Amino acid sequence: MAALIIVSLLGMLGIYWIASGPSRRHRRHKALASGVFPASWRAILKKRVAHYPLLPDHLQQELRRKILIFLGEKQFIGCNGFQITDEVRLTIAAQACLLLLNRDTDFYPGLRQILVYPNAFYVNRNEQDAAGVVWERHALLSGESWSQGQVLLSWHDIIEDCEHPFDGFNVIIHEFAHQLDQEDGRADGAPPLPSSERYQSWSTIMQQEYDQLCHAADAGQPSLFDYYGATAPAEFFAVVSETFFTRPDPFAAQHRQLYEEFARFYRLDPAQWR
Repeated sequence: MAALIIVSLLGMLGIYWIASGPSRRHRRHKALASGVFPASWRAILKKRVAHYPLLPDHLQQELRRKILIFLGEKQFIGCNGFQITDEVRLTIAAQACLLLLNRDTDFYPGLRQILVYPNAFYVNRNEQDAAGVVWERHALLSGESWSQGQVLLSWHDIIEDCEHPFDGFNVIIHEFAHQLDQEDGRADGAPPLPSSERYQSWSTIMQQEYDQLCHAADAGQPSLFDYYGATAPAEFFAVVSETFFTRPDPFAAQHRQLYEEFARFYRLDPAQWR
C-alpha cells in the first residue's frame, strides 16, 4: 500500500511539474530579461548588427530583453580553437533574436548549443544517388542547423555578413530560420502557424514562389532569391527569410504577396525601418 501511495504521489508531482512548465518558463524569462545590459554590449550591437540602430526604440528595448534571455539559456562553444567572447555571443544572439521580435516565443526550444568555428567547416553527409547507392562526402559549410539541438556557424562568414548587411545573405538568419521551421518536428518550409487558414494561404503562395525560383534556377534567369533556395522547400524558407531581413525593399516591390506572408509570420515590416 505504501509503495502504491508513493507511486501515486510521484505521478501527481510529475503531472504538476509538466503543467507548471509554462509558468516556470515565464518566471525564468522575466528574471533574465530584467538583468543588466551593459553599455559595452550596446556598443557591440551598434558595431556588428546593422539592423539594431534602424529599429524603433520599443523594438530596440525588446531586442535587448530577448538577447538577455537567449544568452541565459543557450550555451556557446568554440570549435577548432575558436574563443567565445562577448562580441561573438552578442552578434549571434542579436540576429537570432531579430527573428523573435513581436512574438511570444519559447526562444528556440529545441536549441541547446551554438557551435562557432573560426572559418567554414566540414561535415560528413550521406547522399543516395539514382541507383540507390549511398555515398559519404565532406561538405564545406558556413552554417548548419541540426534537429538534435545545435546550430553550427562560421565566424568568418558572420563577419562578412556584418560588413555587408543588406546584400541578401545572412548565415545567422538562415540557420535560425531553420530552427523556427523545425519547431513542429519537420524542416519542410512550413513553420508553426496559428490556423489552418494561414497554412492554406502560406502553402499556396510559397509553392508558387518556390516553383518560380526553381524555374529561374534551371533556366539561369535572374532572381532576387539565391538559387540555393530551389534545392528544397526548407531551404527556400530560410533563403527567403534572409532576403526579408536583408533586402526588404526589393522584396516588397517584386514579390508583394510573399513579402506580406513573411511580414505576418515574423510580425515585422523591415521595409519600414529605413
